[in-house]
Amino acid sequence: MQKNTLLKTDEIGVFALGGLGEVGKNTYVYEINNQIFIVDAGILFPDDSLLGIDYVIPNYQYLKENEERIVGLFITHGHEDHIGGIPYLLKQVKIPIIYASGIAVDLIEYKLGEHRDIKVPKIEEYKSYYTYKFNGVEISFIRLNHSIPDMFGIVFHTNQGNIFHTGDFKIDYTPVGPQAEYDKLAKLGSSNTLLMLSDSTNAEQEGLIQSESKVGKSINELFTRIPGRIIIATFASNLYRIQQIIEAAELTGRKVAVFGRSMERAIEAGIQSGYIKPKKGTLVSAEEIVNVKLEETCILVTGSQGEPLAALSRIANGTHRQIKTIKGDTVIFSSSPIPGNQDPINKTINLLFRNDVNVITHGPIADTHTSGHGSQPDLKLMLSLVKPKYFIPMHGEHRMLKHHKLLAIDVGVKPENILILDNGDVAAVKRDSIRIAGKVPANDVFIDGTGMGTYGSSVLYERKTLSEEGLFAIVLTINKTKKTLLNDPTIVSRGFIYMKGNEDLTKALANEVKQIAETELKKKGYNELNLKQLITDYLQTKIFDITLRKPMIIPIIMNI
Repeated sequence: MQKNTLLKTDEIGVFALGGLGEVGKNTYVYEINNQIFIVDAGILFPDDSLLGIDYVIPNYQYLKENEERIVGLFITHGHEDHIGGIPYLLKQVKIPIIYASGIAVDLIEYKLGEHRDIKVPKIEEYKSYYTYKFNGVEISFIRLNHSIPDMFGIVFHTNQGNIFHTGDFKIDYTPVGPQAEYDKLAKLGSSNTLLMLSDSTNAEQEGLIQSESKVGKSINELFTRIPGRIIIATFASNLYRIQQIIEAAELTGRKVAVFGRSMERAIEAGIQSGYIKPKKGTLVSAEEIVNVKLEETCILVTGSQGEPLAALSRIANGTHRQIKTIKGDTVIFSSSPIPGNQDPINKTINLLFRNDVNVITHGPIADTHTSGHGSQPDLKLMLSLVKPKYFIPMHGEHRMLKHHKLLAIDVGVKPENILILDNGDVAAVKRDSIRIAGKVPANDVFIDGTGMGTYGSSVLYERKTLSEEGLFAIVLTINKTKKTLLNDPTIVSRGFIYMKGNEDLTKALANEVKQIAETELKKKGYNELNLKQLITDYLQTKIFDITLRKPMIIPIIMNI
């Protein structure tokens, strides 16, 4: 069984395949006593620069090469950026067992059920008081508060000291669900915490994050003041918020209909786990809701982030088959924009206003949302309770990690004991030292509708070029035996120039390419690849000189 050659004797290896320098794709690896413990396996949702890409996952090459050392996959909670990559991980790497808790188990089972080509390992459901023992390592769990139920930090008890992986958390003294186990955090702080990795998402935010229970009261108040039909959008994974919306509907005598596949699935899982508890008759079908009075109607939808195919977006643009907006409707966004999503959200809001609909978003007037990630006071409290000797900020863009480092210094962690890492950087830690030992492969892997791809930057560059500059193809038909052109080259332009009206330009370019081809065909060492490259180089320069544009050039040679 091979070892990680980057690590010295007694050193523990810690690195991320995703989750550092970004918000998403969380996949962390702990190497202890030549055993590999994986924490979370998430996806990243692409921004506008990743044309045609559905999801981004980590490169699992290192895990594949070392799969015989993998003990298991440990899941902190059920958000997509922590469990969304599990099907793709299982397609490449043999994972002996998945450890998850509560609602995460249901969500993982739903997700794996959508992928028929996967051999599903055992899923072990842990409780907060469970412990698991491996070779020289004991693992325990600490319940924390987040925007989804059953969020657990993970503790690795080793002979070098304790390592604490917080997962996503915020400090909420009046949570909707169970209280966080602050006693366990304090106990951890008094028992030699060697290293902590902690959520950095809101490390730049100074103010306190309001309690989830306050949002529930605000939603109740809104529902009592709104006379007509309510359409409310939130994250499908926020089960606490969904329950609050159902309670507000029941308080005001409204029926609730659900639209959006992910929302329907989340509610089903929430009811099974007991986090969502609608009274009999509250939830009605899409067919039944049309017969309910508008003032007694609540429609719960996906699309709080302006996703083009989500229910709210289709309602806003008038393409939803069952729900059409009516003057007097009120749309509530019970969410905040994820970075990068403001433009599509604004587009949806503008469409709703065009439909003469009232729109309420989170802000000073109405508390319709709160973050599930702790701000600076929360992060400082966590550091103060756990008292780690060494610290690695995780789960955040680079500036967030840097801000979290400053917070750790403020509460007494020595600057030299803090590492800011990128994905793939291996931290080697033991009782008296921490260092960056080297790097493992951790590039992005892109997934589109056809499945997992080995798309690299060249493919995305080509997609970007096509979208911005267009395509210019030239087709040559050659007599392979006689090495002569059978006719004049044919030009095809898509998204570059309009063929009609530019006949002179296209004819001139075709004639010049014809001359290049005839010259090359006469050469004794004629090579088709060389001819294509000559044509591409010539056209790129010539077209740019004329048009100041760089379309994708595709020479096509047909041999007859």
